[in-house]
Amino acid sequence: MSDEALDAARGALAGAPAWVVGGAVRDELLGRPVADLDLVLEGDVRGAAKALSRAVGGPAFELSDAYGAWRVIGPDRRWQADLAPIQGGSLAEDLAQRDFTVNAMARPLAGGAVVDLHGGADDLAAGRLRMVSAASFDADPLRVLRLARFAAELALAPDPETLAAARERAPRIVAVAAERTFAELKRVIAADRVLEGLALMDALALTPHVLPELSALRGVEQNRYHHLDVHDHTLEVLAEAVALEREPGAVLGSPALDAPLRAFLAQPLADELTRATALRFGALLHDAAKPETQAFHEDGSVLGFPGHADLGAERSRAALTRLRASEKLRAHVALLARHHLGLGYLVHKTPLDRRTIHQYLVRTSPVEVDVSLLSIADRLATRGRKADEAIAKHLDVARTVLPAALAFADWTAQPPLIRGDELADALAIPRGPRLGALLAAVDEARYAEEISTADGAIALARGLVEHDEG
Repeated sequence: MSDEALDAARGALAGAPAWVVGGAVRDELLGRPVADLDLVLEGDVRGAAKALSRAVGGPAFELSDAYGAWRVIGPDRRWQADLAPIQGGSLAEDLAQRDFTVNAMARPLAGGAVVDLHGGADDLAAGRLRMVSAASFDADPLRVLRLARFAAELALAPDPETLAAARERAPRIVAVAAERTFAELKRVIAADRVLEGLALMDALALTPHVLPELSALRGVEQNRYHHLDVHDHTLEVLAEAVALEREPGAVLGSPALDAPLRAFLAQPLADELTRATALRFGALLHDAAKPETQAFHEDGSVLGFPGHADLGAERSRAALTRLRASEKLRAHVALLARHHLGLGYLVHKTPLDRRTIHQYLVRTSPVEVDVSLLSIADRLATRGRKADEAIAKHLDVARTVLPAALAFADWTAQPPLIRGDELADALAIPRGPRLGALLAAVDEARYAEEISTADGAIALARGLVEHDEG
């Protein structure tokens, strides 16, 4: 456990009957790092939280009126401690009300042996996820989704009784607040074993209630360039996105891209998610509109899915809106769906000149890197007719575009060659859409290294105006 947090809690709460419980004890037994503490105690929780806050110089605030829980943040946010009153009047009753045996263990704050009344340590050693009782799912239906989350994060498999009890209660999750559901779902999606977590959600019959957009893809057949239906293709895209996240240089055949892409994907984006996890959401939702846009040849075979990218952007946004995700994440994932075909279109324009690259980057900004990676994952997961040839060409284009995409934010941040008002005055034209189009043309010519000065920008713009007027 976090020695700093433990030492601080022991000093501030000396003499108070208190226990470290839940995930901190579990993770200690697993040998995982523990930065956060969950404490239950007898007596005045508010006073204990205030005492710990004073001792470490960090803030303390109430988490729940209903349960009387408080949180204390350690120095420089290195750790946090959640303090709550013992439920049910005793430690044994408190542990009996918890979800899974691996989370129903406690250790006295002052030190001593682990209190394990439900066999949690044995279950950990056996890689088993077992409910304390079926009543835990009745008390909080979100625990059914937490079952999938813990399985994905900790590589634990639910026992048959737990699986059956959870599956029976899965429909009740619709009564859970969307924010709570999303908090668990995003941890499933971010987990190392995300595919196992999603498979368990299916086994629990949870997916139709939590992510119906994914369930709706089952059985939607595709054309001869695909080898899977849309549902299984989507999971393959997710698997390829995870592979890109882990070893981008190896997947792309470009060691030089490995470090910059790893750093890019590790950037925080929104909702406590990195760009890598947002890309996983993009993989799951990018084809959400295919069931609605499926078109057929006269012989009944699948032609394709015209318009699925634009409609998919709307469906992606709707899904994340339902889950109460932030506007930033909604917009980001919607853009991934809208532009996920764009890199593939560039294959037919090779060799790429700088103007073509610039047009692609402008069109896909601000997700120019993210959507390029999604396109690569999508292409790698499409292994129907002529797949090897198509994949090779796609990766060639990606190796050309990605360095430019990684550098594009810095390129756009540089001062313009000329401001809009200066260009309008030089050409004696009004402000408006036409001026915006001229500035865009100046940017493209600059990116193509055809101009590099304000005079060059004015000359280019004047020539465009004269051409239009002629």
